[in-house]
Amino acid sequence: MRAALLIQRWYRQYAARLEIRRRCTWSIFQSIEYAGEQDQIKLYNFFGYLMDHFTPASSERKMISHLFCESEVFHDTEWERYFCYKDIEVPDTYSGPHLTFPLCTHNVTELLEAIKHKQLLHSRYVLQLLGETWKLLRVLPNINVVSTCQSKEITICGDLHGHLEDLLLVFYKNGLPSTETPYVFNGDFVDRGKDSMEILLILFSFQLLYPSGVHLNRGNHEDHIVNLRYGFTKEVLGKYKVHGKRILKLLQKIFSQLPLATVIDRKVLVLHGGISDTTDLRLIARLERHRYVSALRPPKRQPREEPCMPGGGLSEGKRGCSGNGERRRVRSLARGTLPLCLPRANSTRTVEEELQERRRWAGLGASCDRVRYLSSNRDPDQDREVTETDMDEWKQLVDVLWSDPMPQDGCVPNKVRGGGCYWGPDVTRDVLQRHKLQLLIRSHECKQDGYEFCHDRRVLTIFSASNYYEVDSNRGAYVQLGPDLNPHLIQYQASRSSRDLTLRQSVGRTERSALQALREQLFAHKSELINAFQEFDPEHTGMISMRHWAVATETVLHLGLPWRMLRSQLLVSQGGAQEGMLNYRDWFRELTFTDPNNRLAHTGLLETMYRHHSNLETIFRIIDMDHSGLISFEEFRQTWRLLSAHLQTEISDEAISGLASSIDFNKDGSIDINEFMEAFRLVSRVRSQEGGRVNRGTPP
Repeated sequence: MRAALLIQRWYRQYAARLEIRRRCTWSIFQSIEYAGEQDQIKLYNFFGYLMDHFTPASSERKMISHLFCESEVFHDTEWERYFCYKDIEVPDTYSGPHLTFPLCTHNVTELLEAIKHKQLLHSRYVLQLLGETWKLLRVLPNINVVSTCQSKEITICGDLHGHLEDLLLVFYKNGLPSTETPYVFNGDFVDRGKDSMEILLILFSFQLLYPSGVHLNRGNHEDHIVNLRYGFTKEVLGKYKVHGKRILKLLQKIFSQLPLATVIDRKVLVLHGGISDTTDLRLIARLERHRYVSALRPPKRQPREEPCMPGGGLSEGKRGCSGNGERRRVRSLARGTLPLCLPRANSTRTVEEELQERRRWAGLGASCDRVRYLSSNRDPDQDREVTETDMDEWKQLVDVLWSDPMPQDGCVPNKVRGGGCYWGPDVTRDVLQRHKLQLLIRSHECKQDGYEFCHDRRVLTIFSASNYYEVDSNRGAYVQLGPDLNPHLIQYQASRSSRDLTLRQSVGRTERSALQALREQLFAHKSELINAFQEFDPEHTGMISMRHWAVATETVLHLGLPWRMLRSQLLVSQGGAQEGMLNYRDWFRELTFTDPNNRLAHTGLLETMYRHHSNLETIFRIIDMDHSGLISFEEFRQTWRLLSAHLQTEISDEAISGLASSIDFNKDGSIDINEFMEAFRLVSRVRSQEGGRVNRGTPP
């Protein structure tokens, strides 16, 4: 008995240590992910600032104006002409599925089998399928109402994020969608994974085949601005090099037409993100969702002008859909406002000088009711201010797509993600009671078990992408609801390799990946960390206490991690440091990463490059308006000027020119996306000796 008790105690301690390691690993991955989303929102708010406060003639505004063209009104007939597929020929060598419309069961099963075997659907059929999907989505309400009367149960899936193997596994376990086996897919179909386009084609084809059996809700990643950073734009252009731009434009329209929520049996609300203390389903049901092509920015009041075509479809004299000089009160995703009275901008200034002038005027003009753009040839009717109704609608949309639950009562801005809110159990009770509901099912957050209940089991988070951060990092799950509306949860793991691992091996592998990502974050903020450490080291001894190390690290990175608990993994050779002290100079030498392209190591910009390489890639894709994958040296300099203005840092033109020349590996006078990203590919000393490559600035 005594031996049994000792073994039991040992095992409980062992299991508890593994659970602590697992939770720490999870916190690292999630903190880095949310920090990336925050950076993306800040960058887009900066672009919005340029659009609202720079003249149409300024070069910086011209470079990003096409991002905002989607908020204009286009006649459906002109869109149909632009996306016409009939002029695209299918070669005799094409061996993939040939779709006919309206779709039949044979078409969809043939498409599914082709996708399973890694066959690419021809762009003619892609455009035709997307066009038919757009026509269907346009007539759907903002909130779908479905019932369990016609079927035994309804299946709800959470985020898929391009994980095709998870979708196929769900179909294998639960059955293909049909009228008898209805599904609700709760947003975030794209980004991060490598098969986002295939997932969309499968879901859209089943929805066209069974309109009453497949229901799609919009997620926060069904947004072309978010897609620029997290991979979907790159995926589409890589798979469809000739017609990728047209496909992306049509997908923008489709994403804006996706319904925002689904109500099951008038008792269960299914939406992607969450709610807030102001959520009103009646208002959500009435808003014009097609106006919100990107939820990161409130829509403009439409000026009176002729419809224009995207991608160069304008007649002479009407180019630049957003180049109408409209100036208005703007509210960012974080619910701040920028009421500015601005003078006419000088197009000869640099972006830094222009921003400095704008910030000066911002301080002087804070009392203005609306922004006045001083131009003698302006049409005053074009200055239509965004109304309070517009802002209320936009806030409802942002809350639906971006919010997360919290254990405490109340409703506060979601500063971790940078958008939406955190809402508490009291808000859940109020909203459900007000709309006579009993359960809220949402997604948006990766959970280790694939699901999680909170708020007295009134809120269920469901996440269907297994192995999201790393192989074996989490399970996927889906939920079945029968007429009794009691959720039945099914978990799964798509990776076969993880099934042969013990729990300790699985936790260890995921932990190593998370710590590697965290070390890269520490390396990227090296200068800031050194400055923070030196505040606790006035004598410049190079030594600080472990407590000060933890405080300074959190002050710089703002990741909310248990740093003192992580010190043994991050301070490898320091051994916890002698007498509770750390030699931070030696520690940084351990963290040093080397660049495979040694020519870049002497530019002095390595740390800045790596820290902001995701922002730089996003700006690169924005500047590359024709999606050719190439930008000139001058456009590259504009990229760095935009980034330096966004960061409010000084980067000399000489340093930028030297960097552009060193990145141009083939010396053809332009920079392609492969050269661009190779410049930011860093490997650790240990891994480089093993021949391994690290490419994990942000989680997959």
